[in-house]
Amino acid sequence: MLTSMVVCAVSLALFWMAAFTLWWQMHAWRTPETLAGTRFQPAGGEGALSFSLLVPARHEQAVLEHTVTRLLTSTHGRFEVLVIVGHDDPETTEVAEKVATTAPDRVRVIVDTHEKKNKPKALNTALPHCRGEVVGVFDAEDQVHPELLTHVDHAFRATGADVVQGGVQLINFHSSWYSLRNCLEYFFWFRSRLHLHAEKGFIPLGGNTVFVRTDVLREAGGWDPRCLAEDCDLGVRLSSAGKRVVVAYDSEMVTREETPGTLMSLLKQRTRWNQGFLQVYRKKDWRQLPTLAQRMLARYTLMTPFFQAFNGIVIPLNIAIALLLDVPSGVAVVTFLPAVAMLVTFVFEVVGLHDFGTQYGLRVRLVHYLKLILGGPFYQMLLAGAALRAVWREQRGQSDWELTRHVGAHLTREDVMS
Repeated sequence: MLTSMVVCAVSLALFWMAAFTLWWQMHAWRTPETLAGTRFQPAGGEGALSFSLLVPARHEQAVLEHTVTRLLTSTHGRFEVLVIVGHDDPETTEVAEKVATTAPDRVRVIVDTHEKKNKPKALNTALPHCRGEVVGVFDAEDQVHPELLTHVDHAFRATGADVVQGGVQLINFHSSWYSLRNCLEYFFWFRSRLHLHAEKGFIPLGGNTVFVRTDVLREAGGWDPRCLAEDCDLGVRLSSAGKRVVVAYDSEMVTREETPGTLMSLLKQRTRWNQGFLQVYRKKDWRQLPTLAQRMLARYTLMTPFFQAFNGIVIPLNIAIALLLDVPSGVAVVTFLPAVAMLVTFVFEVVGLHDFGTQYGLRVRLVHYLKLILGGPFYQMLLAGAALRAVWREQRGQSDWELTRHVGAHLTREDVMS
């Protein structure tokens, strides 16, 4: 009897967690007005703000030159690019200095001399050198739209925002079975979920295409050099301080990126993000949020690694109990409720994949839908494994930065040749 009650309670909890996650994921598509409100508004007038664009690059000599060259094509008139390289990374430094000579009035190279390197330390190294009124962050492999800064400038002036979060999209969905799901994750997160967070007043910011007023960023002390999810941490601290964050997504304006090149790279990347969320949760800055609803949303969001690890263990166990043990039929039905929620989620993902292909002019074939469905359970296992690994590392005090390398898989032939 006790076993049946525990199984039912766990199953119902998993079902409601999956249902809430799906509902939040669908936020942008609830009404036509909501969907329209997620986009950048048409930019009008001359740009009034100046930008300092930070590009931390570590062992990114394969993609850095294209990224900076693309940034220099911006139609906005007032910006500078600060490329941050490590003192122990001569290959990337050589590329950075080469591209800086092509536009010495726009590009500067900043050297990070920290013995132990990570992204927040690199960003903090460059922050005192920023001359612009707004600091923007991009990764070394980013493909940035030339008109993005103009639209961000307009968003700041039209809304009075302290922070503007633009869209980021992984593009190379065709590279592997897991890259397809990875691309779709980004699509739902930046297209929909972040808009809900901004609306609720609590937002874990994305890692790049995020723009913060320089005085606000300096007042906040920059980025936490010890946190593995410095973007999430900054968003939580600014949300807790009552700063206004605006999220805008437009398929024309998104920053395009590539998925990790191997499953192990993806596992390590997700481990780092999950562990960073746990670190932010333990810092407890989110407790300064003014309302209970905001604090509950923050707690749930930051504890996602625990939930993913829990799901990875319990859902297969629930199904095994229903199939192998002699339990009442009602209990057996309840144990399948989380699987039902997952099935509904798969249906939504199929629709989302079609929308993703339509928005980006990508040809989504039947084989891609099959990969999406068949790869779902395996991808969830990978996420659960990354979450378990993150919990394990955090408990053991392991917080070294596991770098994700990039090769330019998201670039088209025209991008490479240009």
